[in-house]
Amino acid sequence: MTFSWRRRRGGRGGAGKTEDFKGINQDMELTIPTHFRCPISLDLMKDPVTLSTGITYDRESIEKWIDAGNVTCPVTNQVLRNFDQIPNHSIRRMIQDWCVENKSCGVERIPTPRIPITPYEVTDIRSRIVEAARLGDARKCQELVGKIKNLAKESERNRRCIVGNGIGSALADSFESFARFSVDAHVNLLKKSWLH
Repeated sequence: MTFSWRRRRGGRGGAGKTEDFKGINQDMELTIPTHFRCPISLDLMKDPVTLSTGITYDRESIEKWIDAGNVTCPVTNQVLRNFDQIPNHSIRRMIQDWCVENKSCGVERIPTPRIPITPYEVTDIRSRIVEAARLGDARKCQELVGKIKNLAKESERNRRCIVGNGIGSALADSFESFARFSVDAHVNLLKKSWLH
């Protein structure tokens, strides 16, 4: 089975017309190799991962499948032994090479995806935030909160992992701790100013 990819001209009045590629036939279609397509979305995989069944999917598609409550492999229908998603670096590099080879046809190279955060990493950061708050180290706390913020911006998966591993309560406790310290410091300052 082959799939074709046609470059369309965007903008006003150009919808539905095949774009002219300096000397390339206007009706030329680019065939995407089948093994570069996600079996779920049928789109070019951006972040290919392999499940315990040995089938490779785009990370975003298989995460939606699993998040919807499915416990089987969409292709083989086998029950998944685990939900580990192993990055398939070989396929990703082949896809990136294919994108570079077809740049003249308007294909953009897919970026190398960032590795998602793990529950262990979130737990470690949470513990360090709690410890920094306990010690009153506002600078360290702000640094760690900035790190969490940046990790959350990277992907929806990271946001779910961060929220699911209790970072919210650690942040609330540390904010409360620093707010209490700030109020106490200001009350003491006011008391001193009233005495003089």
